[in-house]
Amino acid sequence: MMKKIAMFIAGLAMLTQAKADEGMWTIYNLPPQVYEIMQNEGFSMTYNDLYYGETALKNAVVNFSGYCSGVVVSPDGLVFTNHHCGFEAIRSHSTVEHDYMLNGFYAKTYEEELPNKDMFVSFMVDQVDITDRLVKMGLEGMSNYKRAVLIDSITNALTDSVKRIDKTLHVSVDPFYEGNRYYATTYQDFTDLRLVFTIPKSMGKFGGETDNWMWPRQTCDFSVFRIYADPKTNGPAEYSKDNVPYHPKRWAKVSMQGYKEGDFAMTIGYPGSTERYLSSYGIKQMRDAENAVRAQVRGVKQEVMIKHMRASEAVRIKYDSKYAQSSNYWKNSIGMNKCIDSIGIIQQKADFEQRIKQWQDTTGYLKGVLNFDRLKTLYDKSFEPTYTLYNLIESFFRSGEFFNRARKVAGDGIEVKGPKDNPKKQYYQFDDNSDEWDEALDKEVLAAMLKNYAGQVNEKYLPKFYSVIKTKFNNNYTAYVDYLYKKSVLMKKNKRIKFNDKKFKKDPGLKFGEDILEVYYDLLSQVRVASDDIATQERYLCDAVVRMEQDLPHYSDANFTMRLSYGQVGEYLLNGQPSGYYTTAESIVEKMDRADKVIDYVAEPIMKELLSSKDFGPYTDKTTGKMQLCFLTNNDITGGNSGSPMFNGKGELIGLAFDGNWDSLSSDIFFDKKLARCIGVDIRFVLFMMDRWGHADRLLKEINAQ
Repeated sequence: MMKKIAMFIAGLAMLTQAKADEGMWTIYNLPPQVYEIMQNEGFSMTYNDLYYGETALKNAVVNFSGYCSGVVVSPDGLVFTNHHCGFEAIRSHSTVEHDYMLNGFYAKTYEEELPNKDMFVSFMVDQVDITDRLVKMGLEGMSNYKRAVLIDSITNALTDSVKRIDKTLHVSVDPFYEGNRYYATTYQDFTDLRLVFTIPKSMGKFGGETDNWMWPRQTCDFSVFRIYADPKTNGPAEYSKDNVPYHPKRWAKVSMQGYKEGDFAMTIGYPGSTERYLSSYGIKQMRDAENAVRAQVRGVKQEVMIKHMRASEAVRIKYDSKYAQSSNYWKNSIGMNKCIDSIGIIQQKADFEQRIKQWQDTTGYLKGVLNFDRLKTLYDKSFEPTYTLYNLIESFFRSGEFFNRARKVAGDGIEVKGPKDNPKKQYYQFDDNSDEWDEALDKEVLAAMLKNYAGQVNEKYLPKFYSVIKTKFNNNYTAYVDYLYKKSVLMKKNKRIKFNDKKFKKDPGLKFGEDILEVYYDLLSQVRVASDDIATQERYLCDAVVRMEQDLPHYSDANFTMRLSYGQVGEYLLNGQPSGYYTTAESIVEKMDRADKVIDYVAEPIMKELLSSKDFGPYTDKTTGKMQLCFLTNNDITGGNSGSPMFNGKGELIGLAFDGNWDSLSSDIFFDKKLARCIGVDIRFVLFMMDRWGHADRLLKEINAQ
């Protein structure tokens, strides 16, 4: 017996050494080995306090509008998330006269809190593995298409079932472990979400693209929203002036006690997507057909955008959010490819796959089913259409207003108005959205994208209108775009476009959209020929990895379901030197002093004045005597984790995750425990800005940080 215990402890020590800072764990079935490691490293909560019951910590964490994470921090439904997660809401309320992006915003009363269209927070209620149920329904022998049909059907059935208990609930069924398992997750969504507080963009996005994905950071990346609920039920309700602040049974306690190097740290949030089980062939295609394309095309596009944005405040307000969304993963793609090559990830994966082949030969597991030669052939076959499809999507589908309208009328993506029984009187009409785009910018971006696309892809994938550009406009893309704007009815304000008008059938804007969609669907069909078999082989590969390493716990790739990550506060070696694990007020002032050379370090004089203080009062760290701004942990995060609460061992909020570091941008496919770091904004920096800049006394009292 003692020998078995000793072996277990030795195995646990090895596991701690290998896995302690890696993993995006589902909480409902958190492996006992993982929970024990967490306890050994300083986690003092019981598992029940973490997951079960209405007052469990996981109930304070939210999916923020389907693209970020957030945390409830008060008994009246205040939610903290990142500034960049609230970016579009802040932008949508901004005008030249009241520019909340530039000047910040604070609602001094409930009545001043601003409602937001199409935003929500979602609470995870429960999660369960339903794989066995699906297997009994024939899942194993199904094609991926039939799998999708089955999943859709079971999702609807489960949602109907929970709605009989509570009509505000719904169920999502998601694949885990590349589709080898399926979990059903029950959610409750609150759709009345109001903006309460935001600091100026100069601080919420301090450092801009210069510092994005970099360390050291000083960005105060937070914004504050409030959940509103039905006054009778305290449950979800559509927006109404009669709704009241939501009163949760669990919110996160906000800690003023700070942290030190080596302290336990935990994030809970909604990481979007990782591909750690992806084959070496898949990684190569990601590098060359996806990331490289994204970086190249967006680089061209953003150069045009920023020129117009810097020339006009009105244009900047319209495009701030669009530019930020584009540039974030432009830089990520560049950094990821750099890491893939510098670390040699493709070769490492190929070597690991050789081990799996040898294990297959020994055990016979999936022999003749998982076929690496076939997988390589499938990826080779799909490379050119995938590369071209990404070029097409990045160039046109994400380029601007003209193509958005052209795509909608060409692809039946817009509502047909008029009498249903009289096609002759039916018409299209675009809503006036002139506050969302700028004509000069839109035209120049489109011209740049037309030219760039032609230079990147095989001529056979050029839409038909390129012959018009060549013959009628002598390859003058600007002239062609001017022609589209002048001759097409698509951009005419309040224009009714008759659905069956023969003249409209010849509209150059309609033809433009039809020609691009023709190429798009052709490429999509080519990609799909191989994609079903690729997905099947990748699923077998994941199955083989988990089986070969069955003595170790394995987490599934991220899929925007709730995950827990744990580790420690700590630095790493940056360019051969210790990085430090936190930044200070002095460091941001030093950057502000260089604002004449780096535009991303420009901030209002009041910010420099506040952060040059000799006395930061209760926001001063008791150990270092410094005002700490941002800090590092080795928690495992990815996109979607933005806004995730960072907890100490007691489950108290010490920060908000907002970024990873440049040195490990390949972590979506390969977690390097020596380099991978989560960058978070210190919650004391957040509260300092709410206090000293915002004078948000009512919010600080409500949060009651201790």
